[in-house]
Amino acid sequence: MTLRHYFTLVDTMARMSLKADAARFFFGYLWWILEPLLYVAVFYVVFEVILGSKRADFLVFLMCGKLTFIWLSKSVNQASRSIVASKGLVGKIDVPKSLFPMATIQEGLYKQASVFLLLFIVLWAKGYAMSASWAWLLPVVIVNYLVIVGLSLFGAFLVCVAFDFSMLISLGMIFLLFTSGIFWDVRDLPDPAMTDAVLAANPVAFLIDAYRQVLMEGVAPDPVHLGVIGAAAAALVAAGVLLLRRASRFLALKAITG
Repeated sequence: MTLRHYFTLVDTMARMSLKADAARFFFGYLWWILEPLLYVAVFYVVFEVILGSKRADFLVFLMCGKLTFIWLSKSVNQASRSIVASKGLVGKIDVPKSLFPMATIQEGLYKQASVFLLLFIVLWAKGYAMSASWAWLLPVVIVNYLVIVGLSLFGAFLVCVAFDFSMLISLGMIFLLFTSGIFWDVRDLPDPAMTDAVLAANPVAFLIDAYRQVLMEGVAPDPVHLGVIGAAAAALVAAGVLLLRRASRFLALKAITG
């Protein structure tokens, strides 16, 4: 299978899954936007209405964090289970096992495009003007995508080895939800050294902060830090592809008999 045929098949599988998913619900494709909005609404009620956030721009702050985090968490959770979920096809056709998590990631990418459009509309409505710093949004999104792919490929391998890993991955996403500054600002920590430590130790926290810096503050993220995360994520992707390729028959057997 050539690289062109590979990515064509990934895109075709993603589009078919999107159509099938939309057909199951009354609101169809509207759920691409409704679901993340409902997540934001829940957090807004808890942290703004009940707990009383001190941020005047809390809604935009929350949307920048939550809408981008949902992309990562849902893609990694679903892609990690994709090989096992496709065991019927895996047992009949010898195809690259990375095909299944990549198709799930591509499906999430299509959905996230509409979510980003919604976020831009909200930013415009709230008076956030587009600036030259918004050009940094492209490299931030690319690095975010590489992180998703790297985590998903290794997650798909682990879940094939033992389905119990799917529970650990879900718990890991919950851990990142509370430690990555989704509903609190890492820059509000009383000790600047602690802020630097969190951003250095948690790539997801850095990416969430980078989105906010670009979209809300009009400030470019640290290019060196972004480059390091991107290089590490790219290496993780390469290692994940190689792992799934070399363990192809083993994964097929585990998926079928698991």
